[in-house]
Amino acid sequence: MKSVLLHIHDDQGAESRLQAACDLARGCKAHIQCVQVRSAPDLVAADMYGGGAFAPVITEELREIDDRLRVQVEDRLRREGVSWDWRQVDGETVGALLRAAKLSDIIVATLPEGPRKDFKDPLPIVSDLALGGRTPVLAMPQSAKCFKMPGRALVAWDGSHEAASAIKAAIPLLQRTQDVHVVTVEETDKRAFPSTEVPEYLSRHAIPAQMHSWSRDGEAVETALLGAISALAADWVVMGAFGHSRLRELVFGGVTRRMLRDARIPLLLAH
Repeated sequence: MKSVLLHIHDDQGAESRLQAACDLARGCKAHIQCVQVRSAPDLVAADMYGGGAFAPVITEELREIDDRLRVQVEDRLRREGVSWDWRQVDGETVGALLRAAKLSDIIVATLPEGPRKDFKDPLPIVSDLALGGRTPVLAMPQSAKCFKMPGRALVAWDGSHEAASAIKAAIPLLQRTQDVHVVTVEETDKRAFPSTEVPEYLSRHAIPAQMHSWSRDGEAVETALLGAISALAADWVVMGAFGHSRLRELVFGGVTRRMLRDARIPLLLAH
């Protein structure tokens, strides 16, 4: 994992994203690609009530804000002693980030800890990034202090292609992790012997892992998984991102939506 795309945006998740990117860069000897998306304000884009007349003024103010942020972040990165470059792009945030991530190994984005109420709250873009592209996403809770790569990782396994993609994407990080726990949540009340496929696969990459078959006890899969995360004291989670669109996730619910809403530790997601 040598190329880390860091989403640059002035919000309450900016510090956790930057710190996670630096942790990845140091741990994997990786390069950070800072991508700052310059989006037109809604008023200008919609041109409602003659808002377009204010476009030059508003656009200039936004540019000044972006430029000040760039100076601050670049100064911080110099002090962090990591390899990085800077790229400013225009357009809609998710699309711009996905285009910039074509040759990135991972995208660092923020996992909001509540609904967005003002412009300082992080953008809720993790699910769109994970489902809309081929690059895995490291979703960092907005209040997280760091990404504990050498800590304890939990791998959520259900035999799906999405979960397999997440595991393969996480190999470079799991190789640097002290403890790896593979958790499969029982789909029935009958206790079944857990599959050994994942530990065998990980062992070929010199990654020892413990396998757990987690009982649902009548609860939903996502509730059981959150219980496993707490009981095993996981520092971060590897899991597949399920769904084909935001609408489907909203209508059908599911593990992905619950984890994005309630998890308070980093999630490595792949689709």
